[in-house]
Amino acid sequence: MSVWLMGLELFLFSFILSLILVPAAKKLAVRRGIVDRPGERKMHHQPKALMGGPAIFTAFLFTLAFHFAVFLLRNHLPFSGAALQPHLSMISAFPLASRRLLFFLAGAFFIVLLGFWDDKYGTQFPVKIKFLGQFVAAAIVISGGIATNFMPGHFLDYVITLFWIVGITNSFNLLDNMDGLSAGVAVIAGIMLFIITIFQGQVFTAFILAVFVGSVGGFLPYNLYPSKLFMGDAGSMFLGFFLGSVTVNGSYVTAASPTYVPVLIPLIILAVPLFDTFSVMLIRRRRGKPLFAGDKNHFSHRLVQLGMRQSEAVTFIYVVTLTVGLMALLLPSAQTWESVVILLQTILIFVIISFIMFVTGSREQE
Repeated sequence: MSVWLMGLELFLFSFILSLILVPAAKKLAVRRGIVDRPGERKMHHQPKALMGGPAIFTAFLFTLAFHFAVFLLRNHLPFSGAALQPHLSMISAFPLASRRLLFFLAGAFFIVLLGFWDDKYGTQFPVKIKFLGQFVAAAIVISGGIATNFMPGHFLDYVITLFWIVGITNSFNLLDNMDGLSAGVAVIAGIMLFIITIFQGQVFTAFILAVFVGSVGGFLPYNLYPSKLFMGDAGSMFLGFFLGSVTVNGSYVTAASPTYVPVLIPLIILAVPLFDTFSVMLIRRRRGKPLFAGDKNHFSHRLVQLGMRQSEAVTFIYVVTLTVGLMALLLPSAQTWESVVILLQTILIFVIISFIMFVTGSREQE
């Protein structure tokens, strides 16, 4: 079985499991009163269940546990060696990869628990505690050996990793402001990263990404407009936490790379949530509003203000994410001038988006 087929099997396994778990999570959320109620800054008009996140994480975790169990019990199962070969290839780097994965899962479990607590208690949950929890979760991952390698052995690598993971975690948390938006962007980003890691021979990371895409993909049909439930902070923070962690664990510059520009691949693939976060923060600061108070200044909201329906605005942002992601796929083999063109195209896309946001802001003040 090729790595592509194994990736497809992992995707389908987690996708189907997520499809099954999400409706059950919705029923549990309604029964326990864990719902998001309508408000002035919210797009929905009816209470929505908030247990999508735990369902996504459960599908992700169970898929990994099942496939690792198959490997560990391979000598006691009535399967042929050929049938087990995909599972053996999945963990060819078992000692190092499994240690990192265990630390990541510990951090992810902590972040999902933190988000679930926030979903349950809402405004009673202090923002400072939420941020502190995110830093703790990121520190758990770093202690397992997951960090950037810009300056080997230097403390700054750990600082960069810490703020990158926390930053991406919050970016996806803030991006979860419209039906299907955060989950859909995460699926597209996960697919782009899967393709890159496969071609660069990072098979273990690619398979983990396949499980992630399947787990989130199984939730997405229930979250598209009009959504049946939300993922809540437990889900959106897990999405960002996973993508923040997996991108610093990967290596994008290889011996065959003509330049060092591929190191920017994670920044380009995750540019949409990062841009949305920084633009919203800038708008709030200019207007003298709290940086982390919810509002309708996100890019998705401005597209709606320009006349798009919710579903159209989300689709537009999907296309932007896919466009910059596809350009990032070319970077590992791009020559210097080609890399410059790709980076300029990416910048110009966000210049256009900034113009759209500026036009919307100007109309609000007329």
